[in-house]
Amino acid sequence: MRGKLWFALRGRRLGGFKFVRQEAIGPYIVDFGCREKKLIVEVDGGQHAENSRDRARDSGLAAHGCRVLRFWNLDMLGNRDGVLSVILAELEGTDN
Repeated sequence: MRGKLWFALRGRRLGGFKFVRQEAIGPYIVDFGCREKKLIVEVDGGQHAENSRDRARDSGLAAHGCRVLRFWNLDMLGNRDGVLSVILAELEGTDN
C-alpha cells in the first residue's frame, strides 16, 4: 500500500508539495513526510489498531512540530482518491 501512495506523492504530484519517504524525525522513521508543511503520513495495517505505542509516537512527532495523518491499508485499497483528498486538504489548509 505504501508503494501506491508513494507513487501518488512523489515528484510533487499532489498539489505541488514535496514529500520524502522513510525519513528520520528524532528517534522515529516515518512513512512519508512533507517537510515544508511538517505533515507526516503513515499507512498502517490492522496490527496498529488501538496501539499505545503509536499514540506515544504521534505525541513524540508532535513535539517536533509535526502533524500526523494515519490511514489504514484498506483505505488505500478501497479509497485511494479519498485518502489523497484528505492529505491535500490538510496541506492546503495549513500556514506552515
